[in-house]
Amino acid sequence: MDFLEKLTNFSNRIDRIKGSILTEEATKTSIILPFFQLLGYDVFNPYEFVPEYIADVGIKKGEKVDYAIMSNNEPLILIEAKPVNTELSIKHINQLIRYFSVTKAKFGILTNGIVYQFYSDLEEHNKMDTVPFLEFNLCNLKKETVQELKRFQKEAFNLKDILSSASNLKYMTMVKKEIAEQFQSPSDQLVKVLISKNIYSGAKTQAVIDKFKGIIQKSFAEYINDILAERLSTVISPEPAISNAVPEKNDAVLTQDELEILDYIKNLLNTNQNILYKKTSRYTCMQLGETSTKWICRVYIRKEQHLFTLHKFENTDYECEYFFDEVEQLEMIKDVIRDTFEKCCKI
Repeated sequence: MDFLEKLTNFSNRIDRIKGSILTEEATKTSIILPFFQLLGYDVFNPYEFVPEYIADVGIKKGEKVDYAIMSNNEPLILIEAKPVNTELSIKHINQLIRYFSVTKAKFGILTNGIVYQFYSDLEEHNKMDTVPFLEFNLCNLKKETVQELKRFQKEAFNLKDILSSASNLKYMTMVKKEIAEQFQSPSDQLVKVLISKNIYSGAKTQAVIDKFKGIIQKSFAEYINDILAERLSTVISPEPAISNAVPEKNDAVLTQDELEILDYIKNLLNTNQNILYKKTSRYTCMQLGETSTKWICRVYIRKEQHLFTLHKFENTDYECEYFFDEVEQLEMIKDVIRDTFEKCCKI
């Protein structure tokens, strides 16, 4: 099983058990330690993974960070853990900053077991940045996150490579955050820049700026919708040999969301075989040819997270149920989907 499959299965496991984790210790043993084991670290080796690492700060003695990953008898990564139901805040960041400044660590990780924030000293040597260069939610993984996490696997760890990409990651995160804020509430400065060129030649009074804020905000939203609609139109297959829907007796027709998801899966399979889509009252199904026993997967559209299930074979050693919000998340399990498809071909 490759790293992506392990991470996906681990993410699904967290979804199932997070409601029963009530304390910091339970968070550590149930989620945090298994996560670092998944990255390849021996969490039971005191020379490699040290719990309650002493990081005395000034006159304060006995200060301890939850874990330290060691390299050549020096801390390389400090890990500060909080209970799973804790919202990570500046207070927790400041706590990690204090520990970071009195050690030779190059990375600090703040986590509640689900959300992970990775920090370094990109701005000033031995002074931890207040902005993480990598932040992710294990219950909502993106493929870019998986690629960055691979760098932190023990067997692949390369300090120079990580630091060279960390700076770009940090600033990309900051830029995306700023873009999101501007989309929600355009600033006066942005409005002035956008309307100054070929849009409004009059005086940029506050009344004018306020008027254009609403226009710009709506324009942003419509522009994004136009891009999504254009991409969706290219995803939907025009191939006549493959039926996009096989109606039941009630002549059920697939929705646009269902078509998008099934077509995305079909593209992942990259096959010329006769793939059919079928809709029932509870789910949509992808099958190989007209034989219903050769169904490959089912998709359950829900208000919150959608459910994706794969055909369960006796010799299958991976999870067959996956929750997802965005269709692109299925990219992370493409090898599992292809394996299921190949098994269907052999029925």
